Amino acid sequence: MKTLLQKLFLENWQRKATAIFLAIIVWFVVNHSLTGTKTIPNVPIRIINLPPDKTVEGLQTNGILNNRISLSLQGKISVLDELTANDLEIEIDAANITDDPISISKKNLSSTNPEIDISQDISKVFYQNFTIRLTKLVTEKIPVHISPPVGEPPKEYQLLDIWPYQLTTTVSGPEEVLKVLKRTGVKLTFNLSKITRSQLQQAQENSISKKEDIVTFFVPDDWKYVQDHLISDMPVRIDDPQVENLHIDFIRTDLLPISRPIPISIFFPVRSSAELNPQTCSIISSEMVKLQNNVPVLSGNFYAKGVSPRFLQTVMDKLQIVVSASSNKDRTDLEWSIQFVTPHVLENRYVAMSMSDVSDKDLRDSKPYWKEEYLRNRFRSFMNEFRLYKADNTKLDLVFKVQDNAIQVQEWKPTENSL
Repeated sequence: MKTLLQKLFLENWQRKATAIFLAIIVWFVVNHSLTGTKTIPNVPIRIINLPPDKTVEGLQTNGILNNRISLSLQGKISVLDELTANDLEIEIDAANITDDPISISKKNLSSTNPEIDISQDISKVFYQNFTIRLTKLVTEKIPVHISPPVGEPPKEYQLLDIWPYQLTTTVSGPEEVLKVLKRTGVKLTFNLSKITRSQLQQAQENSISKKEDIVTFFVPDDWKYVQDHLISDMPVRIDDPQVENLHIDFIRTDLLPISRPIPISIFFPVRSSAELNPQTCSIISSEMVKLQNNVPVLSGNFYAKGVSPRFLQTVMDKLQIVVSASSNKDRTDLEWSIQFVTPHVLENRYVAMSMSDVSDKDLRDSKPYWKEEYLRNRFRSFMNEFRLYKADNTKLDLVFKVQDNAIQVQEWKPTENSL
């Protein structure tokens, strides 16, 4: 066996080594001379020599277009086997862009991989025709709409409002794109889950008038960006002067007692007044209603939540419950709502009280017309969200029914069918 191995490897070893060496050379030469074709998808396109007053729709800040194309390349198989879209770029000179389809040859290809020599390794380039259009580069102010936030605020706090409701920002881009964005604007959405309880507690201690119990969270600088693929692949900083006042208002979810009786009145629609009118229908006393100086009022202790003490103080004497006495045969329960008497007068009173509150630093530092607009929107938000609560922190749900020409009032209670 030993003799056989010696004879196999040692006898005429010079000739055998030379043959192996020549075989390796032949394999190397043949392997690098074989050609083939490979399709590379998603090859990036870079625009060079772009005039300062021109741009291309979808052009990113790094000079590469959003849209990519597929190339079929013919060349050395040893190179094509390892080639990916990350190794290539198509360079298009803006001076050669016309209304005709773009022409691409291997001269337009550049390699981001120093081990690849396009001129030696690639022989032909095949592609589907496409066009690139130069357009005028313009700068415009576009609206930024503050959209409803996502996420939930910390426990014990309720979202009140975001102000300002709309901003603008200056962007540069294709003329046709900015015409659309000037009409539609871009959206800015905040995530309330990113705001911590400690941040709101700190804001309440430092910035807000104790008379209002409103917590103003000023939006951090790194939130003051918008992103839209039509204008940029990078976030765009909002440059509106009002962005410095951009804040989110919260209110604590504490119950505030309503210390005045709430009157109940009846609205009689004209179309059904022949059947239901003040002569034929009235509210009778019950567990939920008592007569005070012949005025039906809600009986019991009730609370408000999600509003400020100042707001409640302003409107408390102007609250009423209005019942719509409509003879709808398909509906046994009457519709009702909480209403504010002379809401415009109340709004003006609230704004005047708040404007004079020098302890509210955030309002004091705002411009007068911004301050007034902000306060009026705050008051309207309070009115829209106003609800009555019971001591156990549940909403008061009343049922008004017409029986024997009398309107009976009772608290809604779930039944087996409603559970």
